Amino acid sequence: MSAVVVFAVFLIVCLIFKFLNVTSPPRPPRLLCSDSKFLELILKHCPQLNETYVPVRLWGSSGHLQTIVHATVGRTHCPNVVPRRCASRQEDGATVTWDIYDPTGTSGQDEDYTIAVCPGIANSSESTYVRSLVSLAGSLGYRCVVLNHLGVLPHVKLTSPRVFRYGQSDELHLMLTKYVECYPESRLVLVGFSMGGNIVTKYLGELNRQRPHSIVGAISICQGYDADKGLQYMLEWHNLARIYLFSMTENMRSVIIRHKDQLLTEEVKRRHNIDERRVLSAATLPELDEVYTRRISGFRSVEELYRNDSCVHYMANIKVPTIFINARDDPIVHCDMLSIPQDFVKNHKNALYIETEHGGHLGYYDGGFLLPRAVTWLDRAVVSMATALVHNQMKKE
Repeated sequence: MSAVVVFAVFLIVCLIFKFLNVTSPPRPPRLLCSDSKFLELILKHCPQLNETYVPVRLWGSSGHLQTIVHATVGRTHCPNVVPRRCASRQEDGATVTWDIYDPTGTSGQDEDYTIAVCPGIANSSESTYVRSLVSLAGSLGYRCVVLNHLGVLPHVKLTSPRVFRYGQSDELHLMLTKYVECYPESRLVLVGFSMGGNIVTKYLGELNRQRPHSIVGAISICQGYDADKGLQYMLEWHNLARIYLFSMTENMRSVIIRHKDQLLTEEVKRRHNIDERRVLSAATLPELDEVYTRRISGFRSVEELYRNDSCVHYMANIKVPTIFINARDDPIVHCDMLSIPQDFVKNHKNALYIETEHGGHLGYYDGGFLLPRAVTWLDRAVVSMATALVHNQMKKE
């Protein structure tokens, strides 16, 4: 074997090891909290936060592989949970749908509690990671209600010329309001994944918003906090961020194409000055937001749209207990963005920031050498933290 071949094999092996990140040891999550009593209560009900999170041995230390497996597989265990579909119209004619899942187990608590889920970009109640969480929560006595973002469900037609938006919280508000009308005694724990985490956090901080009084806390998972700065990082090639941005753009564009007959009528294009050719050829989310989203939503610029939709500008007003979860190796959320929740918890009681070394973007697979556990570290942690937020409310009463 020639020296060139040996060197090439050595180089390939080194690249594989670097990509797999096998030299990065598992560590316990980093916890930031300025309220020792709140932290003590969370740890009482979620002791795994004091334990080392051990990702799947072979590939789980790679944030890229965690993210890719989540995006392509979702969850290895996809339980058959059967919901009841609900719907309501907004003032502009948009039909918002959500799914309600009744508990399959008992909680052992006297009161009724609900986990309200806001999924990530282009996701819905039919996404496997949502169904996995709902199944676990239901088995522990929680009722769940899941928002379906406008335009995501392929078999549900749009009734207005718009789809979901990164920070549009009106659909979440409508779902929660209608839900509380049906279940006035139920207490709510809000859970948001990625884009849904931004929506939940923004919603809780919006002034002049009459939110249900039954919200006892919120959990935000793998969100980016500031769309403007976050997308600037994703436009770079550092850590392959541009590839993920391309995938997100394709997901968004596919939703628009699916509902093209409702979204890109001649009347809509004329009224909002939309060039269909530019919409269908946009290469990045900022481009798509410039030629479509900000126009259909009535913003003068993409910068104005991102400022309006980013939760970082609303967080200071949050009054309910809130937990933020992010991974250091998330290739979609740049590590510089993590200073935002860190600063928040330093200045707010009943707030906790959890940072893991591994997990990628919404992955958090753990288990054996090759195959992950059916129920992920994230699912178990979220339901345990929801229980902690419930007990935190019970202590106040």
